[in-house]
Amino acid sequence: MRDFSNGHRWLSLNTATVRKQGDLTAIIDACARHGIRAIDPWRDQVAAIGLDRAVKAVRDAGLELSGYCRGGMFVADAAHRIEARDDNRRAVDEAKALGAPCVVLVAGGLPQYSRPGSAASKDIAGARAEVHDGIAEMLDYAKTANMPLAIEPLHPAYAADRACVNTTRQALDICDALNPARSGALGVALDVYHIWWDPEVLAQIARAGKERLLAFHVCDWLVPTRDILNDRGMMGDGVIDIKRLRSAVEAQGFAGYSEIEIFSNDWWSKPMDEVLQTCIARHRAIV
Repeated sequence: MRDFSNGHRWLSLNTATVRKQGDLTAIIDACARHGIRAIDPWRDQVAAIGLDRAVKAVRDAGLELSGYCRGGMFVADAAHRIEARDDNRRAVDEAKALGAPCVVLVAGGLPQYSRPGSAASKDIAGARAEVHDGIAEMLDYAKTANMPLAIEPLHPAYAADRACVNTTRQALDICDALNPARSGALGVALDVYHIWWDPEVLAQIARAGKERLLAFHVCDWLVPTRDILNDRGMMGDGVIDIKRLRSAVEAQGFAGYSEIEIFSNDWWSKPMDEVLQTCIARHRAIV
């Protein structure tokens, strides 16, 4: 396993971590101040400043990307499926322009939450079938842009509203069905917040292998968790054995960034520079 204790070369900042403190240009400037060399921006943050400006800001700062958040939300009623398809194609185009190595996919839950305005449903099995079909369709388009897709399984608490793909096994089953050649076009983005609890996770990481491990996200799980969405912990403040999970992905040959992604009302209330300084210190000591 790589030694992160002497620097933060392999730290990437998911820009949601400081989304309340400034726009994407301010975040990029702050990363430059702190010697952070990679980011994973969110589409709404890119849209807020414009794609062309975002591309220029990334290039001028000499930043790499560890991913692009996010595509997905595939589940919709018939009236909204074309909207979902077109939105995901735009995500691929934006990721290509920004130089991202992959588009991170959050699958979507039930249609009324995935695509607002869709007719309500309680059919989670049907939702999972739609996710499979939606990824298949998006994959065809992404291949034309040579843009890998990374399915991110989310904790089961999000099954209804955000992602009905809830385990690494489920995500890899989709990968094996749609990309059996393991060409690198389809894989997984593993976030410790979502996978740490899974008794199968180490075996599934081994199953993924280097070809399927496209992104690795870190934060921590607090006890108690006051808000399942916006109360993530800074690494070291919770119960996740982060080093064990990083060791497992690196044992398969993953050599990319450890991307810090913290949705937290707590950390959003602190100055951006303080958050980034803490991220760097914890990345060295905990990740």
